[in-house]
Amino acid sequence: MSAGRRSHPLATGCPPAWASSWGQDRRGVFAGFIVGGVEYRMRWIADGSFLMGSPPNEVGFPDEGPQHPVTIKRPFWLGEAPVTQALWQAVMQENPSHFRGPELPVEQVSWEDCQRLCARLEGLIPGLGVRLPSEAEWEYACRADTTGPTYAGEGEAALDAIAWWSGNSENKTHPVRQKQPNAWGLHDMLGNVWEWCSDYMRTYSSKPAVDPMGAVQGAHRVYRGGSWFFDARFVRAACRFASHPDGRNVDLGFRLARGQD
Repeated sequence: MSAGRRSHPLATGCPPAWASSWGQDRRGVFAGFIVGGVEYRMRWIADGSFLMGSPPNEVGFPDEGPQHPVTIKRPFWLGEAPVTQALWQAVMQENPSHFRGPELPVEQVSWEDCQRLCARLEGLIPGLGVRLPSEAEWEYACRADTTGPTYAGEGEAALDAIAWWSGNSENKTHPVRQKQPNAWGLHDMLGNVWEWCSDYMRTYSSKPAVDPMGAVQGAHRVYRGGSWFFDARFVRAACRFASHPDGRNVDLGFRLARGQD
């Protein structure tokens, strides 16, 4: 399955009201906002459809199936990279991370901490409206029209080119954007740090779904993408785990999303 209309807010020459920078390159449209001198760039993700979950022949986990058709009906913006410690520091005036460096992804942040950052950003830039991506939005954007375990293909050599994982990380996080992005210009979707999603964990069905969300309530929120600590089985587009919303870990971060303008 493939992405649908590649329309975007810049098609008419009108950038989003919240954007301090914007443009287009061979991977698509981008726009950024600035807080405390730190820019966070987001990529435009058009509507489209894909197969969510892992096929029976992929070495994964039981909760990744059955694979099912999903339509993303609402276009959205998604962070080009995970939120860095520099941005977190600029907004929250503190840094909870174990590994320290302004361009390293922030970690040791809970799902609830992410909500606090989003609320603080709205106070600083009214109308920004950032949030965590849904699990379906995350996987759709991660795959970027690919169908394999990763957006670079299968095998450890392919993974090395796009991700920091246990085979190459030297047991630590790394600055964002050092690895090759996917076709839609998104870096570090796999590896480096796991990324919180907005949803409670849902049980997959084989039925087609449109903009699916997780359960209305539950005990655990989903996170995606694998991390520097995990082997290749975990660092795949379909891999999904979940934790209590107040959970924190040295390999758990996030990236921001926002809806269509």
